[in-house]
Amino acid sequence: MSKIIRDGWAVELDGPPCFEYGQKVRSSQVVRNDGTFGGKEIGEVLVKKGEEGYVISIGTFLQQFYIYGVEFVTSGYRVGMKRKELELVEVIVCGEKA
Repeated sequence: MSKIIRDGWAVELDGPPCFEYGQKVRSSQVVRNDGTFGGKEIGEVLVKKGEEGYVISIGTFLQQFYIYGVEFVTSGYRVGMKRKELELVEVIVCGEKA
């Protein structure tokens, strides 16, 4: 019987999501198709490092991680990303940048 290899021991689901719907985020790394993105070859670049997009959905994976559905502006792709693959672009509080 094979063991599931998890990405660290932290369980993100113990707390709230790090990002909210509509927040502008930036990819902190290159993301390639792992075979789950239809119409693109495995290994093909889907998101470039530094590409910006908006959180459009929040789901979970392996009862451990939040997965953020991000729509990237430049490519138009919608890609599921982990917290460690994203960074917040700007925080807006009451209409003002914080």
